[in-house]
Amino acid sequence: MTTSTQSTCVWPTFVYRDARAAIRFLVDAFGFAEKAVYGEGGRVDHAELGWPKGGGIMLGSPSEDSVISDLPPGTGSVYLVVDDPDALHERAVAAGATIVRGLRDEDYGSRGFTCRDPEGVFWSFGTYTGS
Repeated sequence: MTTSTQSTCVWPTFVYRDARAAIRFLVDAFGFAEKAVYGEGGRVDHAELGWPKGGGIMLGSPSEDSVISDLPPGTGSVYLVVDDPDALHERAVAAGATIVRGLRDEDYGSRGFTCRDPEGVFWSFGTYTGS
């Protein structure tokens, strides 16, 4: 019998002015799971948040020694696959996400929406799993 394990090989990364607040928001609003958070006080040197359907993101506080230090905090866009975009839309709105494209059905078969988190990162959610 052959067994295989699948590891996450794509990690979108983000810089947040208030990384600890961003973690709380992403967990509460979207359902990420906090996997690891390193840092002292309000500073986050490295954090990993897992997505329930697999994969995850990394984030942290601004740092001069980071290879992405030139990115302004709150920059980025990511698409995540969800089973129930309507329920997630309600959850995101209740948590204070700014909806920039409401729920809609796409001609390629997806249903989803796009919002921004409190620092401006774009988050798109939909049922489209790729081809």
